[in-house]
Amino acid sequence: MTQRRRSKKTEVEPRRFGRRSFLLGAGAAACVGAGLCLRRKELSEQDKTGKQQQNVNNPALPAGEWRAVWISYLEWALLDFSTADTFRAGCAQMLDDCAGLGLNTVLAQVRPFGDALYRSSLFPWSHLCTGVQGADPGFDPLDILLQEAHGRGLSVEAWLNPYRLRSSAAMPPSLAENNLANTHPEWVCAVGDGLYLNPAEPAAADYVVQGVAELLQNYAVDGIHFDDYFYPTTEESIDAVQFAASGAVDLAAWRQQNVTALVKAVHDTVKAADPTLRFGISPQGNPDNDLNSQYSAVTAWLAAGGEEQVVDYLCPQVYWGYGYTLQSGSTRFAFENIVPAWLAYPRAEGVALYFGLGAYRIGVGDGGANPDSVSGWSTGDALARQVQDLRGQNASGWALYRYGSLFGAGAPEQATAECAALRALTGKEG
Repeated sequence: MTQRRRSKKTEVEPRRFGRRSFLLGAGAAACVGAGLCLRRKELSEQDKTGKQQQNVNNPALPAGEWRAVWISYLEWALLDFSTADTFRAGCAQMLDDCAGLGLNTVLAQVRPFGDALYRSSLFPWSHLCTGVQGADPGFDPLDILLQEAHGRGLSVEAWLNPYRLRSSAAMPPSLAENNLANTHPEWVCAVGDGLYLNPAEPAAADYVVQGVAELLQNYAVDGIHFDDYFYPTTEESIDAVQFAASGAVDLAAWRQQNVTALVKAVHDTVKAADPTLRFGISPQGNPDNDLNSQYSAVTAWLAAGGEEQVVDYLCPQVYWGYGYTLQSGSTRFAFENIVPAWLAYPRAEGVALYFGLGAYRIGVGDGGANPDSVSGWSTGDALARQVQDLRGQNASGWALYRYGSLFGAGAPEQATAECAALRALTGKEG
């Protein structure tokens, strides 16, 4: 049994947390927590910009508005990992930008390809650190990120891709010897040039959960975050052997059970480590795609409470603008329609519903058939308008995809105005 690794005294001191200790075992869903009386999260105690919507039955949920941004592997690829100091400087700039925008949460992608931007005995070092997967950068990026974020009062949720090992032949360029594609090829399925852990393999799911347990054991993260990547394909061949052996008769229902079993195990592992930690998922904004393509039963997850609860929150990616129109003429996914549709789904007490907003649409549009599909995203206040609407409908929070769409050399010309409009809403203007 080991304890969470403490940050060095000489570094920027992170927020203090109580001791966490628990067992890592096969599946890790049965992890037992000790010392669970940690203080409640404070990220929103002084937030007066959003309605107080915390459910007292779920101490993991913030008291006020959850305001987050995704920092993806695309952002990490632009940082200088040559030394701890250069990496720290890059982190500091990103986090200053986040805090200056009035955000309170960072969703940091720390396991994008079956690898890790932190020290792990289960996954190889990410190639993002050195250019070579498995090569030790000589410092711990996540440790530095946590020090810098907590020093600024920002919460950090560790964003993990549970199944993805490789998205293409070039990403990552090569796989380490201890990548699961090499150590457990029987767990892996190929989809095009991509490699993924097979969601139908219980041993693979167990390993994912063990990875969550290890991360919570060693780092003072404030939660665990998954995005929308679950089943990599609808092709029947990838799990035909497992399906035949299962005795099940409905392939879609069986696949949904496989995904839900993983999600439930992760949720329970997070709560065993510390019930004040969050576990959330950001599914696609189209719930039909979630269910039929990803086999993620998101509306059922929203409604599951008590002993059956599987998430603390969902954050559907509603990356569409006002009046968004499909070629068919349907406006189902227009922002003004899809948000109320999600809010109308039954939701268990203690489960929050946030919304992911498409900052990457700024200046380029959302591809809709409506004539203002680009101009509607070029006003300089598109995101702020959406945030205002969410507040008007008593939504509990929002997240921006992604940091690089608002800051840095790659941000569009409208980003400065968009950020100013958001600051006016979060009380950070001027």
